[in-house]
Amino acid sequence: MLRGRLLTESLRVGADLRIPSLHVVRVGRHDVSSSTSAGQPRVWTFLDFEAPDDAADELATALAEILVGDQGWYADFEVGDDHVVVFPGRVFRYTKGDRAGRDAAVAHGRSVGVPEHQLDWGE
Repeated sequence: MLRGRLLTESLRVGADLRIPSLHVVRVGRHDVSSSTSAGQPRVWTFLDFEAPDDAADELATALAEILVGDQGWYADFEVGDDHVVVFPGRVFRYTKGDRAGRDAAVAHGRSVGVPEHQLDWGE
């Protein structure tokens, strides 16, 4: 079962995420004003989800198409031994512990404006 987190503020206005096997397991709103960057809202809505492993590619592709492109947003999830990090228009999938794979995703995040302190996903 893949598991991940999405910030609903990272979705383009008017975008819908439709993955039939995707299940929301938790929704929460939190004041994160101490860790946001310019242009990001002070309150975020966290959506934790899960889906069968075979939905990973469909989910990654869909997220890459609907994430806001100019505010440093990303989404991520784990599937099996892999970590998937999705930016607008770009997907990184690497085996947990693969330093080069993680470093490539982090470098891309920096290049698209993700604040350093938000490049904190796990493996």
